Amino acid sequence: MKKDIPIFKIEGKTLPEVWEKAVVEVWNSGIDIKTEYDKKEDPPSKDATMIMVVNEPMSEPRIHRAFPGGLEDLEIYRQEVVDGIHDHWIKPEEGKWTYTYHKRLFEYDIEGENIKQVDYIINKLSEVPYSRRAQAITWNPKLDIPTEDPPCLQRIWCRLIKDGSDFRLNMNTHWRSRDAYKASFMNIFALTDLQRFIADSIALRIKKKVEVGRYVDITDSFHIYGSYKVEFENFLETIKKRSFEERTWDTEFARPFFEDAKKKILSEKNK
Repeated sequence: MKKDIPIFKIEGKTLPEVWEKAVVEVWNSGIDIKTEYDKKEDPPSKDATMIMVVNEPMSEPRIHRAFPGGLEDLEIYRQEVVDGIHDHWIKPEEGKWTYTYHKRLFEYDIEGENIKQVDYIINKLSEVPYSRRAQAITWNPKLDIPTEDPPCLQRIWCRLIKDGSDFRLNMNTHWRSRDAYKASFMNIFALTDLQRFIADSIALRIKKKVEVGRYVDITDSFHIYGSYKVEFENFLETIKKRSFEERTWDTEFARPFFEDAKKKILSEKNK
């Protein structure tokens, strides 16, 4: 019997609910496959093509306690994607970063010209809400094929849906590859905040309410490394022992940590 990469679809109301179900699904039912980063003693990774649907991405709880890093790290990453606080770290000639998602989405440098893709999405949907052309890409074949760390995020696509006299912004993101357990939650947290930013920006332009609608996250390789085996099995035990409320946080709980992160970022800027 032939065996292919499985395809899973996980749908739910909130971000932590969908993320948790998705990582458990790929661990339990994903294909066993090697990666380019394995050590000799590592078991194969678990892998699948994953479609995650978060129906109410701004609903609480917004945060899963099991994501790697701390709450300050989460806010710093959000600002990295949405506000570009680390765009100045892009210095490939010095062996440093070759890109940031913010730079590629907001000011994609093509032959010396900065293409403002997010601005294009905002302007296009403000003029033609039902347009199918409101997208932004990250991949640069010239730069990304030879690099050791090419972008995981490939494309975002947005469309407005009429909701009475107002609108809802739907957004899809497409990913080449994701570390399901240690990266995807922070990715989605930041991208749904970008979705909120786009919705708010369109609302200002058209003078109508634009709510954040459903978020769809499509990943070609949604994987959990075999080297995470013990750590992930501990995570599975935690799921069995704690209620969903005990496994998540509301944004309000995280707010003081986010404020500390903002102070840290400000301090770095002033150095």
